This record gives sequence, C-alpha cells and structure tokens, in this order.
Amino acid sequence: MAMTMTQKILAAHAGLEKVEAGQLISAKLDIVLGNDITTPVAVNEFKKAGFDEVFDKDRIAIVLDHFVPNKDIKAAEQSKQCREFACSHCVSHFYDVGKMGIEHALLPEQGVVTAGDCIIGADSHTCTYGALGAFSTGVGSTDMAAGMATGTAWFKVPSAIKFNLTGKLPQNCSGKDVILTIIGMIGVDGALYKSMEFVGEGVGSLSMDDRLCICNMAIEAGAKNGIFPVDEVTLGYLKGRSEREPVIYEADLDAEYEKTIDIDLSAIVPTISCPHLPENTHPASELGDIKIDQVVIGSCTNGRMEDMETAYRILKGNKVADGVRCIIIPATMQIYRDCVERGYITAFIDAGAVVSTPTCGPCLGGYMGILAAGERCIATTNRNFVGRMGHVDSEVYLASPATAATSALTGYITEPKEVK
Repeated sequence: MAMTMTQKILAAHAGLEKVEAGQLISAKLDIVLGNDITTPVAVNEFKKAGFDEVFDKDRIAIVLDHFVPNKDIKAAEQSKQCREFACSHCVSHFYDVGKMGIEHALLPEQGVVTAGDCIIGADSHTCTYGALGAFSTGVGSTDMAAGMATGTAWFKVPSAIKFNLTGKLPQNCSGKDVILTIIGMIGVDGALYKSMEFVGEGVGSLSMDDRLCICNMAIEAGAKNGIFPVDEVTLGYLKGRSEREPVIYEADLDAEYEKTIDIDLSAIVPTISCPHLPENTHPASELGDIKIDQVVIGSCTNGRMEDMETAYRILKGNKVADGVRCIIIPATMQIYRDCVERGYITAFIDAGAVVSTPTCGPCLGGYMGILAAGERCIATTNRNFVGRMGHVDSEVYLASPATAATSALTGYITEPKEVK
C-alpha cells in the first residue's frame, strides 16, 4: 500500500510494514519535549502514575522558555520543579537561563531533532520540526509523562493534504507570508488532524528558516503535523549538527492525499492576519491606516537569524516611530550572540527598539510586552486570539518580520518593499 511521508515515518516507528489513515498505532519516540509550563504538570502525572525512571535520559528535552528569566514567584516555582526533575533523572537536554532558547528554535539549532524522527512535545507548536523531515506533533502533559516513562506514544495515523509549491518568493515576502496565505485559504480547521505535506519544485527555493516557520504554524490550520521533504537544504542544515544520523523517508509516488492545493510562491504578497483568528488574512497593502502601539519581532515562529537579518536591514539607520514600542527577541542564545557580533543589537537600540534575552514572553501574554485595553500590536508570533497578548480589548495582527519592522518605522501597518 502506498504511503505519505508522515505515514512512512509512523510505520517505521510502530514496527509495521504499512499503516493507513485512521489506524491506531503505538510508536517509539526519538524525543520527548516539555517546557517550563507543561513539564511541571507532566512531572506530577509521572509521579502520580508511580513511574520512577525515565526511558532514556538522552531522549528527553526540557526547555525553560515561556516565563524565563522568571517573571514571578509561580514561574520560579515551576522552573525549580523542572530543574529538580532534570537533575534527579540526569536529563541530558536541559536548557536553563544562559543556555536556553525558545524551544522550537533551540532544538533544531542544537541538533537534538533530526530527519526521520518521531517527536512529541507538550507544546502545540512542536509541529515545527517537520521542516527537517521529521514527524513531530504537540501533545498534552499526560502524554508527555507517559512518553518520558515508556518512550512510546499512541497516534491515529493522519490523512494528508498535499501542498504543491512552485515558483519563488518575491523579495519582500518570506515563509510567514506563505503560511498565513495558506491558513487564510483553508481556515483554522482546514487541515484538522491531517498532515500538511509540502512538496514541489518551489520547496528548493525556501530556506530552512522559512520551512521552520511554515511548519510551526501548521497547527493554526488544525493540522496534526506539517512536513517537508529532505533535500540539499535540509542536509546542509543538519550536517555537523545532528546528534543522530538523519533517516530520509519519501512519500510514494502514488500515495493517497485527500486533496492537492497548488501554491505559486511568486504570487505571494505580504500578508496580515487580523484579529482575532489566524484565518482572517488580508494583503498588507489593502489594510489602510491602522495605527499600532507595539511591535514584537521574535517567538518560535520568527525569532531566527534570517528574521533578525530582515529586521536589521529595515531598522538600521532609521528610527522607530514615536509612540511605538518595538520589542525584538532573538530566539536562542546563539542567535542573540550572532546579533551582538554582527552589530545588529547596536542598530536595534539606535533605532529605538529594545532587545530581550530569548523568551516566549509576550507571545502568550506572559510578560515583556503585555497589551492594555484598546492597544494594537503587530507581531511575528503565531496566534492572535482574543486576549492572547494581554487585555481582551487589545488587538494582535500577525505578520512577517519585514512587515513588522517596516510598520515599526511608520507607526501604522505598512507593506514592506525591498528587504534583501
């Protein structure tokens, strides 16, 4: 029976020759991930179930990133519980202040995840790692607890939608504009419990940062996972980085897909997701004069090096508009350091922006940029639900780093021009 790329990975990890959509399986896990919010819940369930050992100390990753450096006493207690668990079980991949980063940028950067892996994480944006040719998906903290103890998880094998990419992105667009365009087309439940598989000659023109961004927001279309084929771009990124040898899976030529959607990358335009759902998308050029109070450039969606480079090109030698708070958050300590060494941080500060240590911070309304009633923010984050970044009467507009940085200079949502 022909299988999609996702189905092949799941079959291999379930020890089966083949699987089909809708089938329930138990699969071996390569990595189990948690953060400072979800890990404490998992630890409590781990203990409640009577487990006293993890299945493999080298296959568990705990990243303190949401409220770290700790914003209050509760956050400090949660982090303390994570530290104690990681220490007592000798967890190899434990990332704390000084070496941590936003989890879904950090794990690929550090080579903890690789092509062919089967990964679960107690965070919905775990689907990011499909950019590397892995199956990765978000789960609840109870599943994380079971995964840490047994090294397995159960799945219902997803059906798939094929996204056939052609052409090449215009200079003022990036992967963020691609995924916002797709979500606008199919809706927030358009790929519900399905695999979003990206194929076609256009894939080769997308950078790894573009692909990571696209897979990161697969969940915003309701998908179980997003995944890209392994090509030279993937292998170039993984070389000298992966802890384990990458395993390459390819979809069968006659694999069954629920539908195929053609995406011409050359036709993509700078796109905005307006409040209060990611599917509420519009071309930036059509929004008119929407005044903003805050700009956030960062998150697990768009805090990577290419995003910092884009912000630098636009902000360098310019000034953030009066009345606008511009917050820039490099996604990992390595990216932060690279920004320092390249002079980006100085340029950001000279432009009137502030730069934070890696943290999820404002994305989930945690800290480092909470909105008051009536305030608007344009952000490179992934969700714009009611109250997502603060007061229920605030508004969040999702955009690419180019659009966000350009808007920081004008004080209004503004379409970016040439950025490369």
